[in-house]
Amino acid sequence: MTATTDVTTASGLADRILGGWLGRIAGNMLGKPVEQGEVWTRDRIDRYLRATDALPLTDYLPGPPTEVEERALRPEWRHCVRGRVHGSCRDDDVDYAILGLHLLETHGFGFSTEQVGDLWLLRLPYLQTFTAERAAYRNLANGLRPPLTATYENPYQEWIGALIRADVHGWVSPGAPRRAAALARKDAVLSHTGNGVYGAMWAAALVAAAFTAGTAREAVDEALAVVPASSRLARTVRRVTSLHESGLPWEDTLATLEEETAGLGWIHTVPNAAVITAGLLYGAGDFSRSVALTVRGGLDTDSNGATAGSVAGVMCGAAAVPDQWKEPLEDTVRSAVFGFDGVRISELAERTLRLAQAEA
Repeated sequence: MTATTDVTTASGLADRILGGWLGRIAGNMLGKPVEQGEVWTRDRIDRYLRATDALPLTDYLPGPPTEVEERALRPEWRHCVRGRVHGSCRDDDVDYAILGLHLLETHGFGFSTEQVGDLWLLRLPYLQTFTAERAAYRNLANGLRPPLTATYENPYQEWIGALIRADVHGWVSPGAPRRAAALARKDAVLSHTGNGVYGAMWAAALVAAAFTAGTAREAVDEALAVVPASSRLARTVRRVTSLHESGLPWEDTLATLEEETAGLGWIHTVPNAAVITAGLLYGAGDFSRSVALTVRGGLDTDSNGATAGSVAGVMCGAAAVPDQWKEPLEDTVRSAVFGFDGVRISELAERTLRLAQAEA
């Protein structure tokens, strides 16, 4: 995935950061209608795309071809399919990027895990949190402190929630994956443990590495260096890279990983990291192909599309993100984060750029 802008210049860095924001939001919107892994399997997603003559997928999902498919889609589909996108839908995958930006603006890079929790209580509605984040939020409201907020009555400690919060730490750490991972870890331990934390560190490092890596494979390899090599997450990501390197087709790689991660569930960090990795590697440098393959991979489609879109957007820059993805967003974000609903995407990118330059 060849960058079109030089990250060493102010304008180049600005373009890459805006590309990350646009890619995250577009990838999230692409995957949102089919976000229910036990219903929308890889096979069903592709059957939907064939029925709507949308393969290869190079744009947002077409509207449903039948009432049966319409009923199976998430209710938000009406604002996420081709011809109906007018600004981004509200979604936690974007809310947490915004909240992370606000965290860094408020407390700087030396923020504490306790300050992450305080900001959730102040800015994030409880009913817009899910799984591990909701458990941690409840624990915070009941007076518990980290790390107990992550472990008390929380069966979701290794699910994908912390990973989806990590991108902003990569955007403000261009070319510095270890720093990005350290920031993401302080955020993640509020609600997650084990592979849940490693997933956040890996995602933040992956985004940070994307600023300077020549290919997606180089970024993936750099990101692997920040998590324990013996962890389930690292072993699974390495497995994807090995299968890709062997020439195995994308479909067969995901089928193999599905067998090897069976029983973890469709919101667990590990199988979703496999889908993201495969989407980026087999995307072969093309933004549309990278996000499309990632969403077609199933599981937590909107979260995975968002992370893959962020990495691909950073690598190519905003100017190279195809118009069919960015123009319908109308430079507008809907958000449940108090004080940010309706904010411009370009403003979020400018504020992120200031943080990245301040710490350069």
